[in-house]
Amino acid sequence: MSPVVVILLLFAGLSEAAGRLLPVVARLSGVSHVRVFGLLLAGAVVDGAVFALWPLSAWALAEMVLPAVPSHGAALVWTPGLAAPLLLAAVLAFPLLGPLLHFVLMLGVGAGLAASLATVAGLGWWDAVGCVAVAGVGLGVAVEGVRRLVVRLNTTRAPEPLT
Repeated sequence: MSPVVVILLLFAGLSEAAGRLLPVVARLSGVSHVRVFGLLLAGAVVDGAVFALWPLSAWALAEMVLPAVPSHGAALVWTPGLAAPLLLAAVLAFPLLGPLLHFVLMLGVGAGLAASLATVAGLGWWDAVGCVAVAGVGLGVAVEGVRRLVVRLNTTRAPEPLT
């Protein structure tokens, strides 16, 4: 992966994390700026890693499921043109602003990955779409589990009253 793609994926991860974290922080009072910044950076790394793993997991799935995939060393990788639309995730990830727009953005990025996978692996377009979709949904479920775990670990419980 080129340095430009790595930077794009990190900024996309930061934008996704900001889009998901800032509406939650806005509803809380008394949250430490250091804690918000730490959660934002952790979310950026996690979301950036998920974005980086999407084509790799689609390629691995294509190799496992479809016997026609050549394994001659070429693999599906992000290019700047494929990764650039992910920078819109901050605007589109706000829960009340545009979950449908965020979904459409991910469909568009996934269609671009599917077209690249079909070209690189010599698959049919629908087979490539299936691999990219299953990989994307699997990674999405995994990162949502991580988000819920972080929320559960960072939620403070009110002390029980003494009777």
